[in-house]
Amino acid sequence: MAVTDLHVVVPAGGSGTRLWPLSRAGHPKFLHPLTGTDRSLLQATFDRLAPIAAPERLYVVTGTAHAAAVSRQLPALPERNILVEPLARDSCAAIALAAAVIERRSPGGVMASFAADHLIADTEEFAHTVGRAVDGARDGLLMTIGITPTRPETGYGYLRCSEQARRSVIQRVLEFKEKPALDVATRYVESGSYLWNASMFVWRTDVFLDQLRARRPDVAAPIDAIAAAWDTDAQDAVLGELWPTIPKVAVEYAVMEPAAEEGLVATVPGDFGWSDIGDFDTLGDLLGEDVDGASVVGDTARVVAVDSARTVIVPSDRLVATLGVEDVIVVDTEDAVLVCRRDRAQDIKRLTELLRARGDSDFL
Repeated sequence: MAVTDLHVVVPAGGSGTRLWPLSRAGHPKFLHPLTGTDRSLLQATFDRLAPIAAPERLYVVTGTAHAAAVSRQLPALPERNILVEPLARDSCAAIALAAAVIERRSPGGVMASFAADHLIADTEEFAHTVGRAVDGARDGLLMTIGITPTRPETGYGYLRCSEQARRSVIQRVLEFKEKPALDVATRYVESGSYLWNASMFVWRTDVFLDQLRARRPDVAAPIDAIAAAWDTDAQDAVLGELWPTIPKVAVEYAVMEPAAEEGLVATVPGDFGWSDIGDFDTLGDLLGEDVDGASVVGDTARVVAVDSARTVIVPSDRLVATLGVEDVIVVDTEDAVLVCRRDRAQDIKRLTELLRARGDSDFL
C-alpha cells in the first residue's frame, strides 16, 4: 500500500547504552545488522518504508558522527534529506527540525516519524496501519500508532484510549502513561484500553509546528529560525549558532502529552509484529540461535555452552565458553567484555554512566 504523498522521518540518534559494549557512540545499534540478516537496523527500516514513501520524501535525522555511515548504508537516500544535528538535543528537537524542513519544502505536508532501531514482521499490515494514521493526520489530528500489547511490559510507556482498542479504528488518546509497575501493566493489558507507546507519530507538519509554538516556544523559536535558513548559504552558520540553545526534551513531554489532555491526539492500534531492540534480553529472544540451551546472537561456531540455559551470548572473533551459568548475558567485543544477570539487562546503561564519570570515553 503506497502513501505516495507521505514524508517519512527516521530519527537515528543515541548510542544504545543498554546494548553496550556492542553499541557505542561512534557505531550505535542502528548501524549494526541486528535483524537476522546482513541488513542493519537502519537499512531494514528504510526497506519497509520505501513502499510507502518515495526516496525523495524519506529523511534521516542523525548526529555529525554518524552522517557519513548513514549515507553509506542508504545510497538511495538524497544527501539533502540527511539532516545533521551538531549535538544531541533529544527527540523533540530532532523531530521538529525535520517537520520544519518538510514544511519549508512542502507546506502542509503529512509527516510520519519512525525510529531506526525497531523490527517489524508484517510490513504489509504496517503499511495499512500507517495509511489509517495518515487519514487522521489529514483531518488535523496528532496521530500515534500504538502497539497492541502482547504481555504486561514494564519497560514501555502506554497510551490510554477512549475505548477498547480495535484494529484499524482511529480513537482518541486520553493520556500517556509512563512505564508502570507489573501489577499496573497487567491491569492495562487486561482492560484492552491501553496500547504500548512506540513513539510512532503521524501529523501534518503545519499542525505539529503550531502546537510546538504554543506549548514550547523555547524549542519552536530556534527551530523556526534554523528552518528559515535551511537550503541557503546561511544554513550551517545559523544551525551552529542556534542548535545548542534548544532545550533537551522528548516530544511526548513537549507536545503529545499536553495535546492529548485537550483531545488533539488520536491513535490507530498496530498489530504487525513490532519489536524494540532495546536490550540484550530482547535481542536474545528475537534473534538468538540455540546452542545447548544458550541463545547465541552471532557466529554460533564461536560459542561452546554447557549447562547454560537461558544465557544470551554475543561473541566476537574469540571463542566464548560458558559452563554451569544460567540466566546471564555475556557480550564479547574487541576491547570490552560484559557479564550480567539477564534480569538486569535494562540496567546496563548504568555501566556507561560509570565509565563516563570515570573519564573512560575510549570504551563508550
